[in-house]
Amino acid sequence: MTGPRARTVRRPRYPVTREIDEQTGLGEAYMRSLLRAQTRLAARLCLVLAVVVIGLPLLFALVPEVREREVLGLPLPWLLLGGLIYPWFVACGWWYVRRAERNEDDFADLVDRAYGGEDRP
Repeated sequence: MTGPRARTVRRPRYPVTREIDEQTGLGEAYMRSLLRAQTRLAARLCLVLAVVVIGLPLLFALVPEVREREVLGLPLPWLLLGGLIYPWFVACGWWYVRRAERNEDDFADLVDRAYGGEDRP
């Protein structure tokens, strides 16, 4: 017999969102991939923030020339740690939110491609 099998048992194809909702193995794999991407993003940002927050005071403590420099009549450490670092934190937060949303959009696209978007509005 060379024709296609007529009596094969097929596993029903569930929409990916149903796989995720029911926490099947496939759904858990999809969610793990999203969580891994979000965790990597958060870890990278925390590392950058830690380097700056710890590195600047360390730089000022170890290099007296930098510590004694003045900009606009203010000591550089005061200017950086007391004023300019906060707008930088806000910019980092904005960047993080944009990247996290992009990760979620990529995840939604992956789910759409998995089954042709048949269960998404």
